[in-house]
Amino acid sequence: MDLGDFTIKKFHDGLLAKKFSAREAAQAYFKHIKERDLEVGAYLSLAEESALNEAGRVDEMISKGEAIGDLAGAPLAIKDAILVKGLPATAASKMLEHYTASYDAGAIKKLRAEHAVFLGKNNMDEFAMGSSTENSAYQLTHNPHDLDRVPGGSSGGSAAAVAADMALGALGSDTFGSIRIPASFCGIVGLKPTYGSVSRSGLIAMTSSLDQIGPLTKTVEDNAILFKAIAGRDPMDATSSDADYGDVLSATHGDLSRFTIGLPDEYFIGGLDGTVAKEMEAAIEKLKKLGAKFKKISLPHTKYAVPAYYLSMPAEVSSNLARFDGIRYGADPNEERPKNLLDIYLKTRGKKFGAEAKRRIILGTFVLSSGYYDAYYDKAQRVRTLVKNDFDEAFKDVDVMLTPVSPTPAFKIGEKIADPLAMYLSDVFTGPANLAGVCAISIPTKPSSALAPGELPVGFQLIGKKWHEADLFAIGRHYEKE
Repeated sequence: MDLGDFTIKKFHDGLLAKKFSAREAAQAYFKHIKERDLEVGAYLSLAEESALNEAGRVDEMISKGEAIGDLAGAPLAIKDAILVKGLPATAASKMLEHYTASYDAGAIKKLRAEHAVFLGKNNMDEFAMGSSTENSAYQLTHNPHDLDRVPGGSSGGSAAAVAADMALGALGSDTFGSIRIPASFCGIVGLKPTYGSVSRSGLIAMTSSLDQIGPLTKTVEDNAILFKAIAGRDPMDATSSDADYGDVLSATHGDLSRFTIGLPDEYFIGGLDGTVAKEMEAAIEKLKKLGAKFKKISLPHTKYAVPAYYLSMPAEVSSNLARFDGIRYGADPNEERPKNLLDIYLKTRGKKFGAEAKRRIILGTFVLSSGYYDAYYDKAQRVRTLVKNDFDEAFKDVDVMLTPVSPTPAFKIGEKIADPLAMYLSDVFTGPANLAGVCAISIPTKPSSALAPGELPVGFQLIGKKWHEADLFAIGRHYEKE
């Protein structure tokens, strides 16, 4: 069984043709994981028993002639910040080392209804705080294309699992680029949906006003299949919506002449790695040949997006992580009972939060404190509104925008971990879409099979209007066919 040849569609067709059973496929994935993940480190935990049981149910459905959807039996990996009932949910933090999810996230409920198979939980930056997956409290995840390099973050384990054929697809979460950056670094497709399009219920919150669950897959078509399955209203998430996304699965037809693609001046003003700049030019030329029209546009407040985010985000972090106080969450059943409240905090919040989590909690508490709220947090929110207004204005003239995903390809492990500011700047091209609440996707400039020996993957980013994921999928599928 060639796992590298599978897409969701090919897997589904193979199941229906009885070339293999869902249980055989799941067993093949677990065998491959136990071999390959020794060097990649994409998984924090496996769910072999429950996965094989669900695969067996799919085989029974097929044997009885029951209709099944595209995702029935599909072996998927899940970021460890997304709750799957009965499985660990650590968010890659020692604070949740002993926590097992007691319910399913909204997106997981939808996938269960499709009879998807959950292989296990993926490594990530602790509480989704990072761009490299080096902030995990448990292990390093390595880029499958070069084991000396990072897979990106914070959904690095999910991206690495898909890129290394250890899952057919995966769910990650994106707050400021945490799906798109690892997708670019690992040479796969990653979507940050419109804010509110996918339920955040059951996603361990980092920055509630920005966090969004989204799919990581090998192809744009697979991405559309997963997105359609998880999108929609959830009564457990008041911010979720039943918007009309159009036909995200429609086959490509004609050329791309109906699309005008904007090129923001602020994203192409220098500082790009030479390889990234070259790949961006090649992607633009390819889309021009497919009929797309291009227009230069301006997003003048882009340069303020990163500082605005790193003031408003820690404020929400300090609030969201206050619940991890060592009483309901964070307590270790094997430790001696603490003597008083201060002792509880010192043994849990003092010891079990990593350096990046502590840094953001402290900064967030500061910007929300009396005398500094107006000077920092309130001003950051005003800048966020200006960034959103830039997108609203630009989208009057263009249908989508094209930008780099990251200034560089995947960097070496350890290269930026000691310099938080350099790490934060990895998000400079992805973050504005989160602040504006629009959809954005990372697509490889070339398939992994076309990479020369030693060549690293590079992704380009398409940013679309709210609820217009179908535009991103249409352009992406045309590009993939070419």
